[in-house]
Amino acid sequence: MSNNIVLIGFMGVGKGTVARELCKKLKRLMLDTDDLIESSENLKIREIFETKGEEYFRKQESLVAKNLAANVQNCVIAGGGGFVNVKNLNKIGTVIYLKSSFDGIIKRIENSQNAQKKFAKRPLLKDRDKAKELFKTRKKIYEKKADIIVDVEGKSAKNIVKEIVNKIKK
Repeated sequence: MSNNIVLIGFMGVGKGTVARELCKKLKRLMLDTDDLIESSENLKIREIFETKGEEYFRKQESLVAKNLAANVQNCVIAGGGGFVNVKNLNKIGTVIYLKSSFDGIIKRIENSQNAQKKFAKRPLLKDRDKAKELFKTRKKIYEKKADIIVDVEGKSAKNIVKEIVNKIKK
């Protein structure tokens, strides 16, 4: 297994924000799986879902996961919300689940400066009831696949990073 750190959790939980802070602290590069897919497809996630469908997007996630496992070392990787379902997740690095309640995630997005943009970027959040069902399903998977679980609700990114660093050192 590599020395990468892979952040997983539901969409909007703050994986990208925490990853950026963690990179500063550990002096590592950051990769975001959604950004990698957007770059290779030259489309936004929302556009990929609209034009090619979710199944196509999930295949792209699998390709990214294979490449990360084979070629990437010493990075902090922010996975998309569904990245937890890739087959080789634990081969990529230490998996850290950023845990929050569904309402906590919605509140976090609503309180962000560019809330509308953040909601628009997440096509699966359009239907809140469906999203809540997806959250319940994925929550069990996140917990099962995680090497480390960090409750992030109501905490600043800096405090979350401190907690992660302490848990990694153990």
